[in-house]
Amino acid sequence: MQQTLTPHVYWAQRHEDIYLRVELIDAQNLDIGVRDNVLQFRAQGHGARGQNDYEFSLPFLNAVKTEVSHRSTQRQVNITVRKQLSGWWDRLTLQEKKPLFLAPDFDRWVDESDAEMELLEKEEKKNRLNMESRLSDPSFITLKKGFLFTYNLVQFLGFSWIFVNMTIRLFILGQDSLYDTFYTISDVMFFCQILASVEVLNAMFGVVKAAVVPAFIQVVGRNFILFIILGSLQEMHNKPVVFFVFYLWSSIEIFRYPFYMLGCIDTEWKTITWLRYTIWIPLYPLGVLAEAVAVVQSISVFDQSRLFSIPLPEALGSSVSFSCVLYVYLPLMVIGELAIIVMKNGS
Repeated sequence: MQQTLTPHVYWAQRHEDIYLRVELIDAQNLDIGVRDNVLQFRAQGHGARGQNDYEFSLPFLNAVKTEVSHRSTQRQVNITVRKQLSGWWDRLTLQEKKPLFLAPDFDRWVDESDAEMELLEKEEKKNRLNMESRLSDPSFITLKKGFLFTYNLVQFLGFSWIFVNMTIRLFILGQDSLYDTFYTISDVMFFCQILASVEVLNAMFGVVKAAVVPAFIQVVGRNFILFIILGSLQEMHNKPVVFFVFYLWSSIEIFRYPFYMLGCIDTEWKTITWLRYTIWIPLYPLGVLAEAVAVVQSISVFDQSRLFSIPLPEALGSSVSFSCVLYVYLPLMVIGELAIIVMKNGS
């Protein structure tokens, strides 16, 4: 008659699971279950004492679920038991003295801090998958397309109004229209450029498949020019550079936003596509040049007005002119805009 023996068992844990590895080759007639919070294992196979019947019982330290999953391979039996409550156990069994057949599974062993990091990564992955599933939901896609279409339509109408208004005024008033552009156009330009901040958020939250950095550089750069360089200095309002900055910005956008609008309804108009990817090649560098001219012209104004001056301790002096910031900003602006050009060419 065959003698019933105990196999070698190795264990490890996570906050939600108990992992057991039973060293039993070619295990057959498996009977594994949890009864009264005790794992009971019976099987036939080749273990430490050769081909025999093997069994063991493990009374758990804390409550576990009765559902047990197991997978038998040629060399071992892997068992997973779910904890009733997520948490870290000081030991596996109810009795303090560890059974002789039980040992740590160092291949899967982690300490509590590593397990917490693993749990956080698991939660992040789960949240990411949930977000991806929501993004792929047909109702969400319809809502997203509706939102993007509306946004691009509003921006198209705003920049179209700017472009058409400036063009008509140029034909009617000629050179005189260069000097009052800010007074007639700035309100709509303020609105459009503030609204353009939505593009950075769309890229950040994955609403659109676009790089965050180029969108951020362009939106922040334009708003800096519009609100700080042009908007805060009354002396800059009547300068012709305002006309060129506004006209070049709007010339680019009246082709970009219709391209995005058509994409929202899965439609392509080849002329718009060609213009969207071609017209910016000459206009974008010209726009950067106009922005640089505006910055250079504002430096002397900031020096005289002391607007936005940076206060210093009395031992060092009264203040530093904001123009010092512009001397640093100017090359950074050019580098940033060149980086956007390289990224767009790469895409």
